[in-house]
Amino acid sequence: MAKFKAAKDIKVGVIGYGGAFNMGAAHINQMKQAGMTPVAVMDVDAKRVEQAAKDFPGIETYTSAAAMLKKSAVNFVTIITPHNTHAKLALQCLKAGRGVCCEKPLAITTEECDAMIAEARKNKLVLTTYHIKREKRIGEVVRVEAHMGGYGCPGNWWRSSKSISGGILYDWGVHLLEYGLQLIDSPMVEVFGTAKYGYWAKQCAYKADTNEDDARAVVRFKSGQTLSLHVSSIELLPREGMLTITGTEGVYQMNAGMGWRVTKIVEGRKLVEEGHNPPCQYEKFYKNVADHMVKNTPLVITPEWSRRPIHILDLANRSAKLGKALPTKYA
Repeated sequence: MAKFKAAKDIKVGVIGYGGAFNMGAAHINQMKQAGMTPVAVMDVDAKRVEQAAKDFPGIETYTSAAAMLKKSAVNFVTIITPHNTHAKLALQCLKAGRGVCCEKPLAITTEECDAMIAEARKNKLVLTTYHIKREKRIGEVVRVEAHMGGYGCPGNWWRSSKSISGGILYDWGVHLLEYGLQLIDSPMVEVFGTAKYGYWAKQCAYKADTNEDDARAVVRFKSGQTLSLHVSSIELLPREGMLTITGTEGVYQMNAGMGWRVTKIVEGRKLVEEGHNPPCQYEKFYKNVADHMVKNTPLVITPEWSRRPIHILDLANRSAKLGKALPTKYA
């Protein structure tokens, strides 16, 4: 991996600009806050490239990744594109000698993750995913249940396509699995998946390629603990919150607004405590990346860590087709 004297010497760029929440601009600004120097933006949409030039005067703009990698002095690239393009673009950047960060998910399959990790190791380059680790809030965990859902036909955009997005579990599911994996230290043993297709497909632009209507992944760990993920678009009675953690001394719930509730029994009485999580500190992610490239500080979000939720989702997809639990390759 190349070493830099200071964070400002790390020239960074993004592949993919605009889209949901204007993520390209957000990543560039966060890299700037970490001290790195933005130099390039690539997007296949000429209008988005024009917007990037207005948002960041003087920045180089490209409409192909090949052109950016050939002409730009960028050292580190963040990829913010549809999920099924992550592996191909990451490998293209890594083979060109550039470090890579992929927006979640790292890729769609375990094999894609393996190929990316092997290429990064071969070229001694940074490979990471945009995850933010959180501190544990409870002691001994029995089970973690992640759940999202509602009732309605998915929108006609690429995230509703199974082949492009990976499926209904991939989008928010990667976030929720990442939260859950931080709470269970035991090695993974097996994954079981279920899936229901076809209800919304006839009304969606993607037809047979539409995401599952309802899907579930259940991970069993060596300790006996379990982590489950359930995402549905046919859920008339959605469960409260996004994450429910059952422990030996209480239950922790996290809702979509990042508020939390802890329910415990204290001196024979049920006690409920509620609050809000601290504000997200996204800039710390890129600060760690910069420190890793300058000071050799250990990378917090390693590619091996980022591969774990993808491995779960990949096995859940296969399990749903085969109708049986599958052993994990990675713990």
